[in-house]
Amino acid sequence: MKDQQRYYKLYSTLLKNSKTRIVLFSNLTLSFFFTVKIMALKQVSSNKCFEGFQKVFEHDSAELKCKMKFGIYLPPKAETGKCPVLYWLSGLTCTEQNFITKAAFQQAAAEHGLIVVAPDTSPRGCNIEGEDESWDFGTGAGFYVDATEEPWKTNYRMYSYIKDELPKLINANFPTDPERMSIFGHSMGGHGALILALKNPGKYKSVSAFAPICNPIQCQWGKKALGGYLGPDASKWEAYDATQLVKSYSGSRLDILIDQGKDDQFLSAGQLLPDNFIAACTERKVPVVFRLQQGYDHSYFFIASFINDHIKHHAKYLNA
Repeated sequence: MKDQQRYYKLYSTLLKNSKTRIVLFSNLTLSFFFTVKIMALKQVSSNKCFEGFQKVFEHDSAELKCKMKFGIYLPPKAETGKCPVLYWLSGLTCTEQNFITKAAFQQAAAEHGLIVVAPDTSPRGCNIEGEDESWDFGTGAGFYVDATEEPWKTNYRMYSYIKDELPKLINANFPTDPERMSIFGHSMGGHGALILALKNPGKYKSVSAFAPICNPIQCQWGKKALGGYLGPDASKWEAYDATQLVKSYSGSRLDILIDQGKDDQFLSAGQLLPDNFIAACTERKVPVVFRLQQGYDHSYFFIASFINDHIKHHAKYLNA
């Protein structure tokens, strides 16, 4: 018993080290063995911004089995206390750079005391045949699913990376409050934000999206990606479709905010299908505010125009 207490004391001490993770195993004789893994973060860049810092880090992802980058904005409040975390998921072809350089979110994040994390959209450099052949599948197009088909299933596990690995990494290395977390995104990333919130009731305090792919099993982008990553059985695709998920949602109250540009070329092309999602939300009495913005397209000019509203939406729940 003394040995057991000693090991637990060592375990607790090591956990206080934000760069250490302990994996504990025990057998029937209560022998303990520890595997210690350093969660190494390599800082790529750091820029002071609205009295906080916009940083980019690189790390080795166990889930995706490749190096990954993420942007993280640390507001001034992070210097003196723990802050809520807001995760942003970007769209097709994007990296961690698009949002942090184009969305102009940092001032609002600083004012509301929110840490904002913006990961890459897919694994990169995995040497998978065909991963760079098209802009809407493979590199830059992870679609926030866990692939089940060869050759994608080893690396393309963005759903689990966003849900589990990335938050653990962020919480271990930055002054976060793990109990206060929200999520939002754009296009493919809006799809990702909606499905993560709907599949994990209570995990996120709030969710919002810009021009999300709302019903991927019914659009060409979704059919290509879900078919490629999950196989030809379309019934398996429904687990990653927000319109399908909301039809059976029975979790805690989730207020959803969606902004959609009326002049979005992908809206008129039938890739986004927000009407299907709104109808499903209405039927299930899931609160959703849908704003069709006159004259706006699918670009980051659109996102930057309304990003403050989304930050305020999340701050309402994260700072409650």
